[in-house]
Amino acid sequence: MSIKENLNKIKNTFSNPQCLLVAVSKTQPISAIKEAYDLGIRDFGENKVQEMLEKQAELPDDIRWHMIGHLQSNKVKYIAPFVHLIHGVDSLKLLKEINKQAEKVNRIIPCLLQIYIAKEESKFGLDENELEEIISGNEIQELKNIKISGLMGMATYTDDTIIVRKEFRGLYQLFTTLKNRMLPQNFEMKELSMGMSGDYNIAQEEGSTMVRIGTAIFGERNYK
Repeated sequence: MSIKENLNKIKNTFSNPQCLLVAVSKTQPISAIKEAYDLGIRDFGENKVQEMLEKQAELPDDIRWHMIGHLQSNKVKYIAPFVHLIHGVDSLKLLKEINKQAEKVNRIIPCLLQIYIAKEESKFGLDENELEEIISGNEIQELKNIKISGLMGMATYTDDTIIVRKEFRGLYQLFTTLKNRMLPQNFEMKELSMGMSGDYNIAQEEGSTMVRIGTAIFGERNYK
């Protein structure tokens, strides 16, 4: 199927039309991104800084670039001038670096805190105790050039939809709890990024505001 057919199929199966579709364009050629862009997609997700930089330089300025991979502190400076949203923030150290680089370019960079919800050791993220330490600590209040816009999570890679649904539901409950409590001034709980090609419908049913879809749009990736 073509990118156009895939996008139509995905949008027709969306249970929540307000949910933002982030097209995960990692490893995809410029031509494929242009094709999705011409079909109206403006939000694209990359997981490698170098690849994002190369694509950003060649593609239209109104694209909103999402950093969805594990971001190393020493790479933040390269994307700070333009990145729209950093999804996978999993430490205070990284938040401080994003704040430092955002200040240099006179920006406030929106970030999502990645919460560990899966049963797999390979996934990154904060547990609830680490999250609480960040929220309750004094240091977070000093970071004036970041905005914590919400949470992000990746469910266990499994065909067992009961496990996936339970993990997404737990993250939504945490998200709702945070929305209803007093938070530092640089917090604004409005985005919940969960759901990918294999589980985006479950994620939407469980309250996701933003899904990250790659393979279901572009086809299988070429990692050569």
